[in-house]
Amino acid sequence: MAFQEIKLYQVGTSVVGNRLLDPEHRTAQARMGRSNTLTSGHRACQGCGEALGARYVLDAAMRATGGNMVAVNSTGCLEVFSTPYPESSWQLPWLHSLFGNGPAVAAGVAAALKAKGREDIRVVGQAGDGGTVDIGFGCLSGMFERNDDVLFVCYDNQGYMNTGVQRSSATPPAARTANTKAIGPEAGNVFGQGKNVPRIAMAHEIPYVATATVADLHDLEAKVEKAMTFRGARYLHVLVPCPLGWGANSADTIRVARLAKESGIFPVFEGERGEVTAVSKIRRQVPVEDYLRLQKRYAHLFANGAAGRPDIVARLQEEADRNIARYGLLGGEL
Repeated sequence: MAFQEIKLYQVGTSVVGNRLLDPEHRTAQARMGRSNTLTSGHRACQGCGEALGARYVLDAAMRATGGNMVAVNSTGCLEVFSTPYPESSWQLPWLHSLFGNGPAVAAGVAAALKAKGREDIRVVGQAGDGGTVDIGFGCLSGMFERNDDVLFVCYDNQGYMNTGVQRSSATPPAARTANTKAIGPEAGNVFGQGKNVPRIAMAHEIPYVATATVADLHDLEAKVEKAMTFRGARYLHVLVPCPLGWGANSADTIRVARLAKESGIFPVFEGERGEVTAVSKIRRQVPVEDYLRLQKRYAHLFANGAAGRPDIVARLQEEADRNIARYGLLGGEL
């Protein structure tokens, strides 16, 4: 993760957009020459974390490849709000795949380019958690096993938001969705189900795996650009809060994502060939409750003021504490 220490001065608005940073460390968004790969006209909800994440990911990838890139997009929110027929908000070669075969289509594009002798053109596949963790999981594992030259990005909003906020295998425990109601002894989504795809990707020992959130866009861009320096299969898992599905205020998207990381409920790390190589330390640890209370999908845990379901909140805190211990998220250098 490339960062530069800077000294801050009270200089007014003339330094907005990272202009105190050396040019090579400025974000793609801070440059006049940014590609605006996902441009205006899309129909994402106000405060959509996925639209923000996709814009930064693909603009960073375009910068890293000099614009020699193809994107493959599985069915899902991102595809629906960006390409309402006959319009498109994409300004790059872009293919739509089915819900479940995005990684296979991306691998096929990479293979076709290799056969044509065009290995200078890179491929990025992208999907939500439904198309990655559930429906496209077999194709994704195959892509990893073959070590296909594709960066696959999962924009994780923790549910099937486009079809009515149903549970996915990335939906966290205790979260209320359309088919995990806030009733019963384990109200909301049950504990012990789902998949941790970043760790599964690590188990494939592919060249590069990373997690990120839209709360730290410098980190997100740096990881995309680093991923493009590798050949072979790469995986990036980005937490993108969904105001609609999570029941959070549209203005709180970045705040919610930051609390996910600072509480330890969503660990941010990098790995290469099966080994964790770097972690983003927690700067100011917060209790998981601070993260939960901003989201209506957890409102049942606090139904009677401070009472509610403290037992379930405690179990979620245990999960965060386990992440903190597993990845060493406290103390030491950032």
